Amino acid sequence: MKASKILLICLTSFIMSSCNSEQEGKHLFILSGQSNMIGLKPEESFTPTLKGEFGEENVIVVKDASGAKPIRRWYKDWKPLREDHPKAQPDLYDTLMTKVNTAIQNEKIATVTFIWMQGERDAREKLGEVYERSLIGLYKQISKDLEFKDVNFLIGRLSDFDMLNEKYPHWTLIRDVQVKVAKSNPRFDWINTDDLNDGVNRKGDEIKNDLHMSAEGYIVMGKRFADKSIELIKNNK
Repeated sequence: MKASKILLICLTSFIMSSCNSEQEGKHLFILSGQSNMIGLKPEESFTPTLKGEFGEENVIVVKDASGAKPIRRWYKDWKPLREDHPKAQPDLYDTLMTKVNTAIQNEKIATVTFIWMQGERDAREKLGEVYERSLIGLYKQISKDLEFKDVNFLIGRLSDFDMLNEKYPHWTLIRDVQVKVAKSNPRFDWINTDDLNDGVNRKGDEIKNDLHMSAEGYIVMGKRFADKSIELIKNNK
């Protein structure tokens, strides 16, 4: 009788654990940005790391990026400081969300992590003064559209490509803004990419402090994004 009772308790615990696992749903990861996000191949290190943590069937990864594009191509309410600057044109956001909505159709989502690798174009166009508001606005926009209030936000800070602001006048300003935003909310964070743009690129060319990451750099970047995403999810249960 005693053994039977123990067996019943174990069986009940197993059933409850299974039910809770199903109720938790899947973890959604949305990756977007410009050329350095294009260069990241999720299957190399990002997705395997996440599946190793959460399980093969519990991870949904959606990536959509476009090279040399400013944040106004994603953020609907982007506004310049001066009237003569261009207006918001959020067509890339619409493309991204079409992919996201297709991927999560009929799925129960437990967590959402938005991963952003962008800012080079805004630094080049000297639009750093409105980048902070744009980053936070983009986060709120995606949270609202997904109807998910606790979205995690992970930013890849611009590398050390132009620390003297010679080619991209607002390079260090954008870097500073990215870290400031990342530190403004317990659900936000950032990764360092300063050591990822040296070595050999995907074309086989030697690079040093390049605008883009090396072939190995993209693999490391994917792992850093994955590790930090896991940390955000665990710390914000």
